[in-house]
Amino acid sequence: MQTIIFTLSAFILTAILVPLFIPLLKRLKFGQSIRQEGPKSHMKKSGTPTMGGLTFLLSTLLLSLIALLFVEDRGPIILLILVTLGFGLIGFIDDYIIVVKKNNQGLTSKQKFLFQILIAVLFYSVSRFLGLLDISTTVNIPFTDAGLPLGLLYIVFIIFWQVGFSNAVNLTDGVDGLATGLSIIAFGCYAYLAAIQNQSGIMLFTLILIGSLAGFLLYNKNKAKLFMGDTGSLALGGIIATVSIMLNQELTLLFIGLMFVAETLSVMLQVASFKLTGKRIFRMSPLHHHFELGGWSEWKIVLVFWAVGLISGLIGIYLGVN
Repeated sequence: MQTIIFTLSAFILTAILVPLFIPLLKRLKFGQSIRQEGPKSHMKKSGTPTMGGLTFLLSTLLLSLIALLFVEDRGPIILLILVTLGFGLIGFIDDYIIVVKKNNQGLTSKQKFLFQILIAVLFYSVSRFLGLLDISTTVNIPFTDAGLPLGLLYIVFIIFWQVGFSNAVNLTDGVDGLATGLSIIAFGCYAYLAAIQNQSGIMLFTLILIGSLAGFLLYNKNKAKLFMGDTGSLALGGIIATVSIMLNQELTLLFIGLMFVAETLSVMLQVASFKLTGKRIFRMSPLHHHFELGGWSEWKIVLVFWAVGLISGLIGIYLGVN
């Protein structure tokens, strides 16, 4: 009953916050700048309020802080609040530079990477040395009793995982509602795995975030009245990676977050192919743009990607419980 109350409260709070934020962001002229090299059809979206990730992050953080008063399993929630604040702040600074300073580059890739590494190291340090969570240093291999013991190298894995998926969700956030829906699916899968493991704190946090994202999706679906911006997407990717680490279900994220992985690989392959051969594999990357230029509507792309994400997520759950 408690989880239902918190999830519904997150949904309602975000659904109330978004209509309040939209006119405020418009008044502050926090509108989205559309890349000239992107699909021409996206130019009509120029000026749509961005930094909307603030709404569902605020709802999630507020309700998670309230939850600390009612639950015993506080350690995981505190760690997830820390990660949310860290990656959300990086995204906010990036958005601020782009929107307010009118610099389309935002943070440089080196600056962003450095800040993301700092958050990953902070997460590891707090979890290990303050004892909020006993994180395993072995990466479980699904369908086997074996694992890959990394020891101190596990911090390198955490950095790679958090930074990689933070940027992966950021790349996926290019079509109305796409990243929001895929994130709901991913967190739903991990909420189930957390329940199986009796990780009540992680389960509650993920359900609160699902409720917040569902409230945001009401306004982020096509045609979006508000974009999440890097504030939301960088935070979501970092949180998804962190949850997989805390549940010791890291490799299941390759399935639960399959579409995020596919979007990232499409960019890497496109760049590598063009540099090596001078030819492009895709019409445009990330992957969703390839289908856009192939004539697919945004709704078709979103529904197909969500469907694939749901199927691969169920496979991820199966791997996680076996």
